[in-house]
Amino acid sequence: MNIFYEEDGGFKVGNILADNTTSLQVENTHGKRSKIKAANVMLRFEQPGLAEFLAAAEQVAAAIDVEFLWEASPQDEFEFGALAQEYFGHAPTPVEAAGALIRLHSSPMHFYKKGKGRYKAAPPDALKSALASAEKKRLQAELQARFTGELMRFNLPAEFGDKLAMLLYKPDRNTLEVKALEAACAATHLSSAHLLERCGALPSSHDYHLNKFLFEHFPRGTGFPGVTVADHPELPLANVTAFSIDDASTTEIDDAFSVERLASGNWRIGVHIAAPALCVAPGSDIDAIAAQRLSTVYMPGDKITMLPDNVVQSFTLSADKVCPSLSLYVEVETDSLAIVNSESRIERLHIAANLRHDTLEPLFNEQTLAAGKLDYAYAQELKLLWDFAQKLEAARGKSGENNPQQIDYTFHVENDRVTIGQRLRGSPIDKVVSELMILANSTWGKLLDEHDVAGIYRTQNNGKVKMSTVAAPHQGLGLAHYAWSSSPLRRYIDLVNQRQIIRVLRNEPPVYAKNDTALFAILRDFDVAYTAYGEFQRNMERYWCLRWLLQEAEKKESLSRPAGEGASEPLRGLVVAATVLRENLVKLTDIPLIGRIPALPETPPNSQVMLEIGAIDLLDLNFEARPAAGATAAA
Repeated sequence: MNIFYEEDGGFKVGNILADNTTSLQVENTHGKRSKIKAANVMLRFEQPGLAEFLAAAEQVAAAIDVEFLWEASPQDEFEFGALAQEYFGHAPTPVEAAGALIRLHSSPMHFYKKGKGRYKAAPPDALKSALASAEKKRLQAELQARFTGELMRFNLPAEFGDKLAMLLYKPDRNTLEVKALEAACAATHLSSAHLLERCGALPSSHDYHLNKFLFEHFPRGTGFPGVTVADHPELPLANVTAFSIDDASTTEIDDAFSVERLASGNWRIGVHIAAPALCVAPGSDIDAIAAQRLSTVYMPGDKITMLPDNVVQSFTLSADKVCPSLSLYVEVETDSLAIVNSESRIERLHIAANLRHDTLEPLFNEQTLAAGKLDYAYAQELKLLWDFAQKLEAARGKSGENNPQQIDYTFHVENDRVTIGQRLRGSPIDKVVSELMILANSTWGKLLDEHDVAGIYRTQNNGKVKMSTVAAPHQGLGLAHYAWSSSPLRRYIDLVNQRQIIRVLRNEPPVYAKNDTALFAILRDFDVAYTAYGEFQRNMERYWCLRWLLQEAEKKESLSRPAGEGASEPLRGLVVAATVLRENLVKLTDIPLIGRIPALPETPPNSQVMLEIGAIDLLDLNFEARPAAGATAAA
C-alpha cells in the first residue's frame, strides 16, 4: 500500500512498511525510510507507482482552474476530497484527489488552510484585495528587473532622475530603485557611485562629494531667508584707527589691530573683534540661523558662511568703515614689551585698511625683518606687533625656536583647475595674528571665570582637546583660560561667549546662567557640527590633491608628446617625491596627500622615496602608486 502525505509544508509519497495505527514506517522513492504520523496521511492508493503518482497529481493540479475551483467551493470549511468530487463531478481517483489537494495548498489567496486537508474559501473582498496585491508585486518585480537590466548595461532608467540623492547618500532599501541598484552592483562588482557614474548620472565628481555633504547637513539648501539687521547701538568712537590681516578670500573679517604711542612712552596695542552680539539677540531670526549652522564651512575654492551676507557686511571690519567692536587694549612697556595694564571696551572703531596675505607676506617676513626693511604701509606697527607676539609666545613657554617648523598648504581653485601653495607655519603674519587672538581669547576667558559668568572654554589635558563650560587649563597653549571669542562672524561659540563678555563689561546679568541647559546644548551641537565640517574640508582638500595629480599627469603628457600625437594616447607615468611616515604610509612632498603604498618595500621612517602614480579614484578619494623604477630611497 502506498500513501500520499504532508510533511514540512509539502506533499510526498511513500510505500508503507509498517502500519502502527498512530504512526507508519514508510520508504520513499529514493529508498529512504522514515517514520510519519498517521494524521499526516492524506490518501492511500495502490496504483500508479510512487513516482508516477506524484507526477500525475501535479499535472492534474496544473490543469485545475483555481477561479472555478474557488467558485465551486462552499462558503463553510470543507475537506479537500469533498471539493474534488464537486469539481470533477464524480468520486475522484486518488490522483485527482491529490491534484485537487495540491492546487488548494498552492493557492493561499483563494483558500485558507484550516487543518490537515481542510480549507475555507477566501471571502470575495479579501480575495480581490489579495489578487490586486499579487498583481502589484508582479508588476514591481518586472519593473525592478528592468531597472537592474538597464543599470547592468550602464543605462540610467528614466525613473531614477529625481531619486539620485537618495540612491547615493541615504538609500531606502525598501524601494525598487535601491533593490535594483544593489542587484546591478553585485552583478557588475561596482559600488553604487561608480555604477551610476558609468551610467552618466554623476557628471561631476566634485559635486558628488559636495552634494553628499549638503544632503546631510544642509538638506534645505545653503541659501538664507531674508533677515533684517538691527541698527547698531550708539557707542563711543575709539581715538585710534585699525587694520586687519587676512587671506585674500576672507569676507568675514572678525579681527583688526591698532598701535598707539602713549604720553608715557609706552605702547598701547589694540585687538579689535567684530561685535555682532550687540545686535543679534538670542532667539532672533539671525541667531536661529547661526545656531543651526554653528560655523562657516570651508572648502578649497568656496565656503558656506554661518551668517547671511547682509549680516556679515553689517559687522565685518572692512576698510573705510566705522564698525562696532569689542576691543582689548594692552599697555606694554617700550623696551621690554611687558604688559603693564589691560582693559576691554565696547566701542565704534574706524578700520583704515585690510591687509591681505598675498601682498603683505613678500614685504613682511623674517628676511625683511632681519634686514630692517620697513618701507611699506604699517611696517612700524607690524614690527612692534611681531616683537610683542614673540614675547607672548615665550611667556606661554612656547618659544618659536623650540617649535618644529611645519608647512601649511593653500588651495586656489579657478576654472576647475587647482593650484596648491605652501606656507611655512609660524611666519610673522601667522604669529602676529595667532598670538594676539590667543591673548584676547585667554584674557576674556579669564574675565568670565573671575566674574563667575558661564562661558564655553577650549581645554586640553593629557593631549586631549575638548570644549567645556568649566574653565580649565589648555596645556598645549600653556594657558589657564582659553575661550574662543575672536571669530563671532564665523563660529557660534565665539558669538555666545561675546554675549557673555559684553554683559560682564556692562555689569548686566549674563545671557546664559551657570549650568544653563541651552549652553550645554550649544556646546554639544557645535562639537558635532565642527567635527563634521572639518572632516568635509579635509575630504575636499584630498579631492583637489588628487585633481592636482591628474593635472600634473596631463601637463607631463603634453610636454612629452611628440608633435602631431593625438590626445587619445595613454598618459605616461607621473613620478612624484614622497616621505615615508611609517611602514607603507607616505606623504607626498609637494601636496598634503597621504596614502598607503602596498608595493613599497620596508623603508625607514622619514626616508624620501620616488613613486609612480597609477590609477586615481575621485569618487573613493584614493590613488594607487608604486616605487618608481630605478628610484632609490634616501634617508
